[in-house]
Amino acid sequence: MIVMAILHSKFKIQNQERATDAPLRSSGKSLRMKNLGATHRNLDAKVYDLLKAMILEGRLVPGDKVFQDKLAQEMGVSRTPLVNALKVLEQEKLIKAIPRRGFFVRQFTKEEMIYIFELREVLEGLAARRAAELITPAQIKQLLSFFEAFKGLKHIEDYIAYAKEDRRFHNFITDLGGKEFLKSILTSYNVVLFSYQVSSYGGLVRPPDETLREHLAIIEALKLKDAAKAEEIMRLHMKKSLVVLRKNMEAKEKVEKQFEGS
Repeated sequence: MIVMAILHSKFKIQNQERATDAPLRSSGKSLRMKNLGATHRNLDAKVYDLLKAMILEGRLVPGDKVFQDKLAQEMGVSRTPLVNALKVLEQEKLIKAIPRRGFFVRQFTKEEMIYIFELREVLEGLAARRAAELITPAQIKQLLSFFEAFKGLKHIEDYIAYAKEDRRFHNFITDLGGKEFLKSILTSYNVVLFSYQVSSYGGLVRPPDETLREHLAIIEALKLKDAAKAEEIMRLHMKKSLVVLRKNMEAKEKVEKQFEGS
């Protein structure tokens, strides 16, 4: 099970930096990457950061093949650091190596996505509780700025921009309330990142018009330093996504059975 793989994986890359501002995927255009070979930082880690950011930002989507020669040329590096980075991402379950075919961005099944959201419900609920207890006035001010561009809109159409804000919000709470071991599970093992590997709403399970209200309610609980309420709303937030995932999986199975019987 993916949960067990996440929790029991012993592989961990050192000195990682989150790269959440990578440009979005655009067909037919050059990636316009900076030549990575000119930097002094460990090259394997630099290539790893960029590849992970490409997956996070949707420039490499689930099912995509990683064309090593092309990427190496665009990054200005040899294939060796690229392959090393791909192997690390394979250990982290973001990349899948298929014999005689190459490396592909891993595509999670509906069952695996359900396991991931079950894990998020428990861990992020706890992170929200702790965040409410630890949050400072400066952090409350920062938190209140989240989703500012979407407040008051009758209908949110920019799913990509909202999904990016969604990730920023959940990572903020994880960073604040996660502390050592909890944060390590959620970030080092990509639990939050895995959950954005769905095809609807820019990688989100439910439409932004629905989840925005829940995000704002969590922010209000954190502002009031109401730990129990923050955990309750966060867990409910995840439960609702689980319900949608299960319904989608059941609907898909029903269609497949009808197709088999026809």
